[in-house]
Amino acid sequence: MFGTQHYSLFLLSAILLNITPGQDTLYIVGRSIAQGRRAGLLSVFGISSGAVVHTLAAALGLSAIFATSASAFTVVKLVGAAYLVYLGIRMWLDRSASFHSPAEFTQARSWSIYRAGLLTNLFNPKVALFYLAFLPQFVDPLAHCKLVAFLFLGASFLATGTIWCVFLALAASTIGSRLRTSTSASTIIRRATGTLFVGLGVRLAVTK
Repeated sequence: MFGTQHYSLFLLSAILLNITPGQDTLYIVGRSIAQGRRAGLLSVFGISSGAVVHTLAAALGLSAIFATSASAFTVVKLVGAAYLVYLGIRMWLDRSASFHSPAEFTQARSWSIYRAGLLTNLFNPKVALFYLAFLPQFVDPLAHCKLVAFLFLGASFLATGTIWCVFLALAASTIGSRLRTSTSASTIIRRATGTLFVGLGVRLAVTK
């Protein structure tokens, strides 16, 4: 489909990653609890806009590299594999007992809220590194146009993430409370995702 491979596995990975509480999740929950639904949704749109930029950067950069240099492809693949394994191990070793939402935000204009969400995502280097590490292994090496494959995968990842974030914004009072006080669900999600990332990293490293 559009030059991709193992798309079902990609969707599963994307969903697990998106529902794992992280910086963007906590930001949206904090905004929604402190300022309501409008602020939460504006934050979602800002963060999603940042993800679009990361998708385009990864798609354009990686497709150009892969088209011109087999050695560069190998280097990027191994670096990406190592980063995925690192992420997986970090998730397993993370023993944080709970998640805390940011301190209460003061009232702000729509543009300020949107811009803050955009910058929160755009200047997070871990997001850019993840796109560089994650997308390549689901692109079919025989695809005629790898750029289309990268864009399709990025759009799929963005869609699943946006749906989840909108749900968080609409139900922040309930979900935010559970994330702060319950560790069982977040621990299971974190470890399942960590195991998946280690497996994907190993698979990426050994696949020619």
